[in-house]
Amino acid sequence: MSARLPQISEYDSIPSLYRISDRFGLTTQEEEADIQETLFEQNNITSISFLHSNLSIHEDPVSTNANATFVLLCRNSDLAGVLASIQQVEDRFNRNRGYPWVLLNEEPFTEEFKRRVSVLVNSSIQFGQIPAEHWFQPDWIDEEKAKAGRIRMMAQGIIYAGSVPYRNMCRFNSGFFFQHELLKPYRYYWRPDVKYFCDVDYDPFKFMEENQKVYGFTISLVEWEATIPTLWSAVKEFISENPHYVDPNNSMEFLSDNNGDTYNLCHYWSNFEIADMDFWRGEAYQKFFDFLEAKGGFYYERWGDAPVHSIAASLFAAKDQVHFFRDIGYRHSPFQHCPIGEKWVKGKCSCDPNDSFDYVQNSCLKKYEDMFW
Repeated sequence: MSARLPQISEYDSIPSLYRISDRFGLTTQEEEADIQETLFEQNNITSISFLHSNLSIHEDPVSTNANATFVLLCRNSDLAGVLASIQQVEDRFNRNRGYPWVLLNEEPFTEEFKRRVSVLVNSSIQFGQIPAEHWFQPDWIDEEKAKAGRIRMMAQGIIYAGSVPYRNMCRFNSGFFFQHELLKPYRYYWRPDVKYFCDVDYDPFKFMEENQKVYGFTISLVEWEATIPTLWSAVKEFISENPHYVDPNNSMEFLSDNNGDTYNLCHYWSNFEIADMDFWRGEAYQKFFDFLEAKGGFYYERWGDAPVHSIAASLFAAKDQVHFFRDIGYRHSPFQHCPIGEKWVKGKCSCDPNDSFDYVQNSCLKKYEDMFW
C-alpha cells in the first residue's frame, strides 16, 4: 500500500480512526485495515475496539460538538486511576460524543502509559508536559517562610500540610493549566478525575455553550479555614481596588453571610468541574490570579484551586452563569453526589440515592439554591 501515513511525535495527538479511508483516499476495507494496523504499530498500540465506529468526532468538520475537551492532570504512577476515570467517562458519555482528551504531567509520560490510555478512547488524545515555570515553586518565594507555614499546618494535622507538590498542583490549576499549548485551541473543559455513577444522555458542553454558563459543579462544601487564613483579606483588597470587575448580579451571598465582610468558606469542589477557559483567560480573572500569586499564599499557606475558582466565578460572573449539574452522579472520596427521583432512573445510576453529600453538614448546596428562590 502506498498511502502516506502521518508520523506521530511525542505529545502529538494520536489520530482517531474514524473515516480514515476518506482521509487517505482508500476504497477497500482491506486497505483501511492495513493503514489502521500501521498506525497502531507507529504508536505502540496493540489493540483497539472501535475501528468502524459511526462516530462524529471533534476533528470532523460536520461535528456538532462544542469546542471542548477533557483535561486530566496526572502522573505515570496514577495509571490505574486514570484508566478507571477515562473508561467510566467513555462508557457513560463520551463513546457517543467523541470529545478529545488532554493529559498533562510535570514530566514526560511513559510509552506504556500512553499505550494503555490511548486504547480506551474513540477520539483524539494528547499528552503534554507542564512547563517548569508553571509547576515548580517560584524562586521569589521565601522558602524559610514557606517551610515555617508547612510545619505549622503539619502540627494542626492538615492534609497535604507538608507537601510542596500539592501546592504546585493548586497553583497550576488556579492560574496556568488553561494557558498550556495543548489547551489553547479549546474553550470549554471537563475535569473528570472522579468515579461516575450515571449515564449522561445529553451534552454538558453544549449546555454550557447554549446557556452562557461559565462554571459547572456537582459538590459544594466548606474549605478548611486553616489552609487559607489570609485568602479572603486578599480577595477583599482586590475587589476594593478593582470594583469594576465584580458582576452586578454576582454570587456574594454564596461566599459570605454578611455581605462580604467575612468568608463563610463555601466553595465548589474542583475535582469535578466543567467550565469556560475563556473566563479564566479573561482580564478580570487574570488580574485576580496575578494579585493572589504576588501574595505568595499558594506556598506560605495552602490556597487551593477550588476556593480560588469558586470565589472568582462567584464574583466576576453572574450567579445564573454558575450551574449545578444535579443529574451527573459522581464520587471523589470521601464524598459523593447521587441524583434522585427521575434523574436517578433516567441516568441508570449505580449509586444509592440516599447516600449523597447534597444536604449534609458542611455542604453548601443549600446556599447555592437559596440564591435562586
